[in-house]
Amino acid sequence: MPSALVLLAEGAEEMETVIVVDVLRRGGVDVTLAGVAGNKPVKCSRDVTIVPDTSLESALTKGPYDAIVCPGGAGGAKILSQSPVVGKALQDQESRGGIIGAVCAAPTALAAHGIGKGKKVTSYPSMGDKMKQGGYRYLEDRVVQDGKLITSRGPGTCFEFALKLVEALVDKEKSKSLIEPMLIKI
Repeated sequence: MPSALVLLAEGAEEMETVIVVDVLRRGGVDVTLAGVAGNKPVKCSRDVTIVPDTSLESALTKGPYDAIVCPGGAGGAKILSQSPVVGKALQDQESRGGIIGAVCAAPTALAAHGIGKGKKVTSYPSMGDKMKQGGYRYLEDRVVQDGKLITSRGPGTCFEFALKLVEALVDKEKSKSLIEPMLIKI
């Protein structure tokens, strides 16, 4: 069973976190939701509190994972950008050829840690200039995949983002099989 580590930091965008975790699990991916600051409940960007499965440090002892996913939210992305533990996890993931996903403001954390330089990416529109300045080829597509790097725009693109992750981790047929039961219009 493929595995994914989803990072959860204070200020993360709730929808981007929950939709990704839910769709991945529906797709047969073993998901660990890891709290960057520990295993305590995390207050997200719209005051929804989410309880991680475990702490990031504990989760990393159980890796490696087939994918590491970074939800956005300005506050969450800032924490992901500043965390040396997140940086090392992402750098290790990239060096071993694992999948890395980031949505909304979270691609800025990739830039902060030097992940995927020169690749095609997308992000929340207001982060576009920062990504271009960081040496990325910026696109405005809803979901962009460049090799093992998958990025997306924001809350409204999270189902498409999560389905692309399922496709990369499992296969296209599994991803397509999730659309009708969830009543997604793509």
